[in-house]
Amino acid sequence: MDFNTIYSQIKENSLFGRYVTNNHIKPIIDTLSHQFKIETIGYSVQKKPIYSVKFGNGKTKILMWSQMHGNESTTTKAVFDLFNFVELNSEEAVFIKNNYTLLCIPILNPDGAELYTRENANQIDLNRDAVNLSQPESLVLKHIYYQFQPDFCYNLHDQRSIYAAGNTNNPATVSFLAPAYNEAREFNKVRILATSVIVAMNEELQKYIPNQVGRFDDSFNINCVGETFQSLNTPTILFEAGHFQNDYQREQTRKFIWIALIVGIKNSNDNEVVLTKIDNYLTIPQNEVLFNDFIYRKFKINANNTNLIISFAANYEEILTEGEVVFQAVCTEVDELIQNFGHQEYNGGEGIYTDDFENMPKIDQKVNFYLNKSIKFVNGLKEM
Repeated sequence: MDFNTIYSQIKENSLFGRYVTNNHIKPIIDTLSHQFKIETIGYSVQKKPIYSVKFGNGKTKILMWSQMHGNESTTTKAVFDLFNFVELNSEEAVFIKNNYTLLCIPILNPDGAELYTRENANQIDLNRDAVNLSQPESLVLKHIYYQFQPDFCYNLHDQRSIYAAGNTNNPATVSFLAPAYNEAREFNKVRILATSVIVAMNEELQKYIPNQVGRFDDSFNINCVGETFQSLNTPTILFEAGHFQNDYQREQTRKFIWIALIVGIKNSNDNEVVLTKIDNYLTIPQNEVLFNDFIYRKFKINANNTNLIISFAANYEEILTEGEVVFQAVCTEVDELIQNFGHQEYNGGEGIYTDDFENMPKIDQKVNFYLNKSIKFVNGLKEM
């Protein structure tokens, strides 16, 4: 498949950026063709509808859900790109519809999506509520799971820009996990089936983002949905949409998630378990926290009448303002030497740091300052 050419035809352009809510997806859902079965499968804490979109009539059933965390919207955009791909009725799309039945929940946490928060309206992390089932959204997902009886589950998320693919300066643009099903983190047939799908997705993604695919930590927590479904003998895959160079709106990352979805679906079947897939899976580098959004090195400050050469780091905070997510650069670390990589790095050349406060970078302070009193940095970026 020529994924780049096809994607230019099917990208759902009405969804853009980081803020995606029911208000954004409902008009699109209303225009989907008769190939899709649309249902309201439940309601959130604040009585917002939770929608499902079902298509295909194949034997293998895949359940996927996005925005379990309300501020993780990249995979939601990719799901709607998937719907547009299915509408093409190309040979590949027809193959998927004839061999698979997909049930997709585009936004499981509509309250959190509207508030742009990880948690739901009761401030509960739904991905830690798989056992207690204390929230209406958790009950909706569990009910659909038992009603649909999927052969595979796709748990779709975003991850922060701080992650590297292994101990490298390559961002983890896409990460995967075949969750453990027990405390020992053993590999049974169910988990190996999940790893085999991940291996296929990784092999394809390496053509587009070489060395930028990571493997998420597999610490076991039965309260997490992935571990729960894996323990119930359903191969489950965690997708994590991460940072691609200069792509804070995650418009490039959504394409790579879409590619992964297509490849993953076509490889989600009950093939003979191949043990070598475990080794291929484990060679995917595990995510490491090695990035900041900004690193500033070798800036001179005056502290207690002594000149010091320091470095400092900053990350973006995402702030919902009037229906738009604004990125605010905030200082996170000040030290003589910072080991992390920066998505953007600046070398001050031992020039003088000044700002409008105390002429010293401080933790939690907005990143607005001057270099040698002539070069201005605003919201982390050097003004040109």
